[in-house]
Amino acid sequence: MASVPGNRSVLARMFARKSIAQVQRETQSSELKRSLGKWNLLLLGVGCIIGAGIFVRTGSAAALHAGPAVLLSFVVAGIVCAFAGLCYAELSSTLPVSGSAYTYGYATLGEFVAWVMGALLLLEYGLAASVVAVGWSGYVVSLLADFGIVIPPQFTGPAGYELVRDGAPVLVNGAPVTTIFNLPAFLICLALAALLVVGVSESAKVNNVIVAIKVSVLTAFIVVGGLIVLSRFGELSAANWVPFIPENTGPGEFGVDGIMRAASIVFFAYIGFEAVSTAGQEAKNPAKDMPFGIIGSLIVCTVIYMLVAAIMTLLVPYSTLNVPDPVAVVVDSFGPQWGWLAKTIKIGAIIGLTSVVLVLMYAQTRIFYTMARDGLLPRVFSRVHPRFKTPALNTVLVGVVTAVAAGFFDINVLGDMTSVGTLAAFAIVCLSVIYLRRAAPELPRGFKVPLYPVLPVLGILSCLYLITTVPWSVLQFFLWYMLGGIVLYFIYGMRNSNLQRGEIQDDAPDESVYPGPVIEDDRPG
Repeated sequence: MASVPGNRSVLARMFARKSIAQVQRETQSSELKRSLGKWNLLLLGVGCIIGAGIFVRTGSAAALHAGPAVLLSFVVAGIVCAFAGLCYAELSSTLPVSGSAYTYGYATLGEFVAWVMGALLLLEYGLAASVVAVGWSGYVVSLLADFGIVIPPQFTGPAGYELVRDGAPVLVNGAPVTTIFNLPAFLICLALAALLVVGVSESAKVNNVIVAIKVSVLTAFIVVGGLIVLSRFGELSAANWVPFIPENTGPGEFGVDGIMRAASIVFFAYIGFEAVSTAGQEAKNPAKDMPFGIIGSLIVCTVIYMLVAAIMTLLVPYSTLNVPDPVAVVVDSFGPQWGWLAKTIKIGAIIGLTSVVLVLMYAQTRIFYTMARDGLLPRVFSRVHPRFKTPALNTVLVGVVTAVAAGFFDINVLGDMTSVGTLAAFAIVCLSVIYLRRAAPELPRGFKVPLYPVLPVLGILSCLYLITTVPWSVLQFFLWYMLGGIVLYFIYGMRNSNLQRGEIQDDAPDESVYPGPVIEDDRPG
């Protein structure tokens, strides 16, 4: 076994990088056919973006922070995502590697940054799965109630919260209900973790069906809700849209400040657009198709989101939308004649959200798996079950953590932590583009961020600004979380990293791609 190189400073070891050739071999990436045109990429983006955010987080953003002006919050969040998306596109067309932002970090800014990205991706994927599970629970509870099946309200929310429905406390025997535990959210996480342990092979056909269901549900909501709004627009706008931007009542509570605070919340609705950037090696013409796919999908989804938000805030008072299932609350207001449609929309939302929880948990397990293979986490997390051929222990851990978070924590707290982690990861991606432009200007790039360096800098600043809009309690948790992660890196990660120990798979490091401190294999001979 190779020894840890003793002649390198701590700083050099922190920012040691994998070579591109090594990453390629470790991920076993193959030659990809350039078969995706600009419309393929646009539809890929729409399918990945539309999901949990619009079904879950929009309501609380409107109810607590922006009111009807949540429409403007979607515009702000979409612009921030566009900055980051263009940077993702340049990285994916420049670095011939597969994998998440963790892999990009390891091959560009070094091991310490890769570790930080891994910690941030835990917030982006792990806690996002918990948020979606809570939303899933809300729609299931609502649908079951339509059929006369009532889950005790104490077991449908986070620990220690007064249950609210339609803007008013839920009363049992005249007393408000204090929730104990969100049982449906807890159970769906455990069930899907068990499914992932056994092994799930997701086919393109299944994914296409789920995307079609999600889009159809929102289309039906927009068409029917839009017709109702148009028939009573004057009455509804006067009742629910005056004022359109409610007067500011405190930090992050309505007014322009509230719009920006809500932008950090609805930002959750755009998570997933990175899927477009990861297809850079399969785009027919990356220089033209990537920006079209990224910006086009963001524009399409922003328009859809604004239509949905407009209908929601016109049909019901925005103050009633602080629930895990805001779309369900609104469709219930359509009237008894639309009861069948309300049930259909809820079923469609449940199907779509189930898939989202599954995919997010899957992504988190694979990030842990990759980090464990690199030696940055205990190797037990990279062990594959002999029968199921899946990282079973890793998956069980992710399932339990996700289930506990979904069962005991408030959806708004979970959502804020997810957004902070994702925004920080996006800022690092933008920084990576700036670093590579300076460190390796000669690298061939299939796509370049336009207006460089203005757009990457705006991406960094806008991400950091939205981070500052979340509550201080969430930022404190984030800072302590990152501090704990950094300490863990120095205690365990740096000491056990394959790269630091010389256990790399390349016979010779690839230093021809761009200059930098790549750790060489120091094994004798």
